[in-house]
Amino acid sequence: MKQLTTFLFAWLLMIGVANGQQMKAAVNLTKATIVYNEADAPLVKQMAQVLADDIERVADVRPQVSIRSGKQPTVFLGTTKQTGRHRELKGTWERYAIDTKNGNIYVTGSDARGLAYGVLHISEAIGVSPWYWFADVPVDKNNKRVYDYAENYVSQSPSVKYRGIFINDEDWGLKTWASKTFEKELGDIGPKTYDRVCELLLRLKANMLAPAMHSCTGAFYSHPESQKMADKWGIMITTSHCEPLLFNNAAKSEWDKERDGEWNYETNSATILKKLDDRIRETAQYDNIYTMGLRGLHDEAMKGSKDPKVRARTLENVMAKQRGILEKYKGKKAEKLPQIFVPYKEALDIYDAGLRVPDDITLVWPDDNYGYMKRISNKAEQQRSGHSGVYYHISYLGTPHDNLWIATTAPMLMYEELLKAYNAGGDRYWLLNVGDIKPMEIEMQQFFDMAYDFSKFSYDNVNNYQAEFLTRLFGHHDFQYILDNYYQLAWNRKPEFMGYEMEWDSPEYSRRYDTDFSFQTGTAQKRLTAYQDICFAYDAIESKLTPEQRPALFEMLGYAVHSAYQMNRKYLYAQANHETGNMIYAEQSKDACRKIDALLERYNTQLDGKWNQMISEVPPGIVALYQKMPEYTDKPTDAYRLPDSQRHPELQHQIDLASLNVSGPFRLLEGIGTDWKALQLGQPLDFESAGSTINIPLSSGISPRTNSLQVCISVVPMWPVAADRSNRFEVSVDGGKAEMCENKFKEWSREWKIQVLENRKEFVFSLPLDASRQNHTMTLKIVDPGQIIQKITYE
Repeated sequence: MKQLTTFLFAWLLMIGVANGQQMKAAVNLTKATIVYNEADAPLVKQMAQVLADDIERVADVRPQVSIRSGKQPTVFLGTTKQTGRHRELKGTWERYAIDTKNGNIYVTGSDARGLAYGVLHISEAIGVSPWYWFADVPVDKNNKRVYDYAENYVSQSPSVKYRGIFINDEDWGLKTWASKTFEKELGDIGPKTYDRVCELLLRLKANMLAPAMHSCTGAFYSHPESQKMADKWGIMITTSHCEPLLFNNAAKSEWDKERDGEWNYETNSATILKKLDDRIRETAQYDNIYTMGLRGLHDEAMKGSKDPKVRARTLENVMAKQRGILEKYKGKKAEKLPQIFVPYKEALDIYDAGLRVPDDITLVWPDDNYGYMKRISNKAEQQRSGHSGVYYHISYLGTPHDNLWIATTAPMLMYEELLKAYNAGGDRYWLLNVGDIKPMEIEMQQFFDMAYDFSKFSYDNVNNYQAEFLTRLFGHHDFQYILDNYYQLAWNRKPEFMGYEMEWDSPEYSRRYDTDFSFQTGTAQKRLTAYQDICFAYDAIESKLTPEQRPALFEMLGYAVHSAYQMNRKYLYAQANHETGNMIYAEQSKDACRKIDALLERYNTQLDGKWNQMISEVPPGIVALYQKMPEYTDKPTDAYRLPDSQRHPELQHQIDLASLNVSGPFRLLEGIGTDWKALQLGQPLDFESAGSTINIPLSSGISPRTNSLQVCISVVPMWPVAADRSNRFEVSVDGGKAEMCENKFKEWSREWKIQVLENRKEFVFSLPLDASRQNHTMTLKIVDPGQIIQKITYE
């Protein structure tokens, strides 16, 4: 008690007030003593060491860490519980204050993680990136703020309360790297790996982790030290949609059919509940977030009755039992504990069949695995005390096609989809499926910056965010040009999808085809040239960097840009070979394969092999053929020609959407769509904008005395925002009869598969035209707000 009183007295005394004015004097951090209170949360002590480490990384001088204040200057670290300072922080979530007074710095947290974020705010300011280890971003040794630091700042609580990643489909990356390179002694993803992962998450201002859970990896709790590593960094453990109460039934060590029987609650509830009971008893001392409900083994559907209404009653019983288990071991009422329910795949059908989820449980809405939110909370759901959240993918293994290799989700799409979820109350829980973490760094950074402070993002700046982030790390270069073209090319076809197959479909669709790009019209050559240009641009930037900077930029950008180009060369030149029989094209395709291997070799060998096996191969997944060698021919053949049903109609004349004079509720979005400028028909939740119209002049291409117009309109294939809404807008010309365009589809249908692989849905129709007019006008009318038009052609 005496030590606590001394610490508090020293803190208050050294705040100091001179002549009624707070005195601000910069602090040389290399000469400061970092002081914390032993009675404070363990994370506070950890962060004292982290700050000392980071100062040493920049200045090669390690400051002293102590539990006692000595001579000035001093950096005091503490939570409001121990310091009594900043009463406005008390009782708030993850806030911090930094004060510079009388030659000292005071970092105060509303709680332990808030304090940690304050410390890491200083770390970034003096030149230590969150990615200093996980992406090898060099520490800024020239940063002078380490010798002259002064700041007065009070943060707000994060926009989203719980923010984290799901390490998933780790078979071809994190597992191979950890077991063969980083944690060879264990031969698995274990505490040494999770120590680094959780440090990264805290530095990104995240606070939770859903650990790897495939059967190739030892279950998280099979290595008890892994939970201790998470706790060391203040990171809560959560789990995916298929892991109830932290239990991973995909791991044989956790659930063995021969030992435990069927994972079927209707026939084996006692065994299942005993497993869940044991898990909560083992982990009750830690702060975790609990997945409620039940699915089948791993990612299978729930066993037992197929009737969604019967399943709903079963799940209600399951959740009641689960909440009883939580209360027994956590010593709190269930409504005081963080719980989630994820209506993923068949669980959404059960929810729609009338499943009653307790009001305090957070509904976590999933995207469709390709970046499009399937559902957001309706007005009734927005009143829930548990609010809602999102489960979002930038990596995915499954039908119609794996997307595990490189990140290609357009920043604008991520923002637009998460914005509508957030505006509908999705501020409680955001989980990002990152696959193996690498090479998803810049997309992860954007996601967590949005989750931490969504107010900093807007339609006007989000497309520039990643380029500005890279500029902060590597200096002023034209990253925007590279990123715009990289994402736009992938929007029109992701590198992984260049084989045009749809696995787990009928044989005629699950084989590989040539592309929809044409050497006859020039779209194939244009695509190859665009990729080549951004590779040249990347190489020019890399050549200007220091040797210490180059590995980081290659990991974060260069590998993806160059690999995407070579995958396109591989398939487009194979197509040229099929169309001509010319073996020179086959050699070009084979050369692309060799270059993909060379890029992989560079990734795995640079930095003395630090990341060897992180990308162990071009990930084949289980629903993909793109990684295989194409077949070649010595004579022209139509055997690989893409079916007409998958080809895109394009009419002769195109409306330049970018040139439109647009005002609310309409908006031009930059960074989305086939031509990277798209027209949004109102905000998704602005239902009052329904009925609004925009007139678009048709400036050319219409013959005199023509009384009809053929039109093709391409839209971004989003889902309706609610079960009682659709995706509709109306089109008319010259005030004539309107055509209703409605994008109705069912998940897993072939139509939906083609849409998500192409990022578009096309409507082709004829409209009556007033032949007496010299000038014609197309009118678009909002029916369901939020639709995004990406291309309009006509003839």
